[in-house]
Amino acid sequence: MVSFILRRILMLFPTLLGVSIIVFLMLHITPGDPAELLLGERANEQALTEMREYLGLNRPLHEQYGLFLKRLITLDLGETIRTREKVWTEIAQRFPATIELSLAAMIISCFLGIILGVVSATRQYSIFDYLSMIGALIGVSMPIFWLGLVLMLIFSLVLGWLPMSGRLTIGVDLETITNFYVIDAILTRNWTAFKDVIWHLTLPAITLSTIPMAIVARMTRSSMLDVLRQDYIKTAKAKGLSHTTVIFKHAFRNALIPVVTTIGLQFGILMGGAILTETIFAWPGVGKWMFDAVMQRDYMVIQGGTIFIAGVFVLINLSVDVLYAVINPRISVK
Repeated sequence: MVSFILRRILMLFPTLLGVSIIVFLMLHITPGDPAELLLGERANEQALTEMREYLGLNRPLHEQYGLFLKRLITLDLGETIRTREKVWTEIAQRFPATIELSLAAMIISCFLGIILGVVSATRQYSIFDYLSMIGALIGVSMPIFWLGLVLMLIFSLVLGWLPMSGRLTIGVDLETITNFYVIDAILTRNWTAFKDVIWHLTLPAITLSTIPMAIVARMTRSSMLDVLRQDYIKTAKAKGLSHTTVIFKHAFRNALIPVVTTIGLQFGILMGGAILTETIFAWPGVGKWMFDAVMQRDYMVIQGGTIFIAGVFVLINLSVDVLYAVINPRISVK
């Protein structure tokens, strides 16, 4: 197990190297001058030249990448062009918001998706099965930005039940310790802020959970159907075990293996793909931060943020692989 984990950690470096090359090249072939965007269209040529020299944009492309790679090896993601803050500092401030939103969306996805999948598999070809799979198909096909706007229109503007944006209502005090507002509210026993945080978290979490919930439901159903057809399930039924025991003790655990893979991948995708949701709901996370950086062509933020998200995604995949042996000890990691 230890050697397996070490091998997977070593694979992290060529993956991030490839990501860094792709992101670096894509940013530099994109039209636009970061110096001009930073100083404005009315900046004189001398000011633009000095800014390009400060940013290293006047050097050959391979030298620019060499400097970027050198900083990356020392875990230095550079400074933002707009605020001159360290990229790590900006990530530390915004990443808890993205984690909080992604976790909430993943909890909703796993809870509802697994239940729908298991019930659909045990009641195959029933009305519930057809309706749940149609709902899963709609969930996968529905654009997040459209769904977010529709939910905002219904639950915020028409019904007034949920807030439209932000993490906390203006005027509600919360002492930030970890920047995870839910945890901070619990640690400080600020139950007013806790309710307000959950209130703000509900709508974007539901919006973000639709696609992974549909995928988890379909994967759970498919995996459960495969397991229920196995001979040992028939043997368990022949021994007189109850339907609940057969489903949850024998079938469900073995069916979880591909489901865990799906959940791990979806969680990584959520963290990197929450840009639309965070932008629509003005959620101050990494996604909205990188969206603003793209609009302002702050390439240091885009490079650093992409590398960071790629690293988190690979670590999540590593965690999923390790969980295989926990769920089913028969699986070898060799």
